[in-house]
Amino acid sequence: MPTFVVVGLQWGDEGKGKITDILSAKSDYIVRYQGGNNAGHTVYVGENKFVLHLLPSGVLQDKGKCIIANGVVVDPKAFMEEIDTLESQGLSTDHVFISRRAHIIMPYHIMLDTYREEFAGKGQIGTTKRGIGPCYEDKISRVGIRAIDLLNPDILEEKIKENLKVKNALFEKLFDKPTVDYKDILEQYLEYGKKLAHRIVDTELEINQAIDEGKNVLFEGAQALMLDIDFGTYPYVTSSSPTTGGVTVGAGVPPNKLETLIGVSKAYSTRVGNGPYPTELFDEVGEQIRKVGHEFGATTGRPRRCGWLDLVALKHACMINGITHLVITKLDVLSKFKNIKVCTAYETEDGKVIDYFTSSTTKLALYKPIYEELPGWDEDITKISSFDELPQNAQSYIHFIEKYLGIEVYLVSVGPERTQNILKKELF
Repeated sequence: MPTFVVVGLQWGDEGKGKITDILSAKSDYIVRYQGGNNAGHTVYVGENKFVLHLLPSGVLQDKGKCIIANGVVVDPKAFMEEIDTLESQGLSTDHVFISRRAHIIMPYHIMLDTYREEFAGKGQIGTTKRGIGPCYEDKISRVGIRAIDLLNPDILEEKIKENLKVKNALFEKLFDKPTVDYKDILEQYLEYGKKLAHRIVDTELEINQAIDEGKNVLFEGAQALMLDIDFGTYPYVTSSSPTTGGVTVGAGVPPNKLETLIGVSKAYSTRVGNGPYPTELFDEVGEQIRKVGHEFGATTGRPRRCGWLDLVALKHACMINGITHLVITKLDVLSKFKNIKVCTAYETEDGKVIDYFTSSTTKLALYKPIYEELPGWDEDITKISSFDELPQNAQSYIHFIEKYLGIEVYLVSVGPERTQNILKKELF
């Protein structure tokens, strides 16, 4: 069963899109299994830069069939805008399909997301205000609207009316905002249904049959483990499970069909939005990482918080995901640093030293990182294609990560281009 899962191991933005793009060249199916258009995957192809939010990164390759599975929440407007953008650049999107079970982001979800953040003031989660959380809430509350409903006018009308009874009450009574008329939404979303009808299909049966037939199936996650609704820095997390386990419920594939579990981490760390971040740097070093690494959100444009690599958090992420193969991206950003720090433990608020991750977000905010310092390197490594050609200190840095985690690094990225990779081990 040649199945591959690509997940992020930090707070997102690790370069999963690039890795998915590379693996997609040899994949028969590329399946996005959670999240929505709050994600941003940037892929460079020659001089062209593609920023994908909802579509699987494999859409840039011609080989595989791209599926947005049942675990994804879909904003039809955002979906069609991405489709139009790619087609205007000469790319085909005929191979992109949406699960009939995928839930649909409605205008009132986006409004609710926005109003809540405004209402929270300083206590904001830091969402992208794309309506992701409220859509997942409706899914769990069993009042959600699914892609299949876009093809059934009577059902769609009834569901929108029922949802707006509650949403309009919130808008008017709690947030002091205007109410919403169901007719405008209904007309707009029926039109989306007409335009998307040929793309809305049953997906779980086809995916499982493809696996059973020995086809290469690649599962692509959005966000990352530290933003997981259960195992991340709750409540500063996303509303789904971007783990390898998320594939089973997000795409309808049993665990025993998942084979190669690939975790992606930067050579340092970044975070967008609020929440604890033990290794965050507030000095010129953090600013240099941000500048050299172009650390600004692909979806929001927000400057990312930057810091040294946190191996305690990374070990936690690898454990939860059962990672079998590790990818380290943006190693080139650390060139020119005389010394590089790596967090290998935390000092708690009462002076204890621990090397495991905590479930308490409140405590994590008080922990101090304990660093080991490794020698850096001066050389430009962006054109290197063999691990043995890397500066010795760069090799030692990778080996240090491997030893701490007990997992082999199979690929090192040394630049944004899809060709700027050092492959230590073949997967196909």
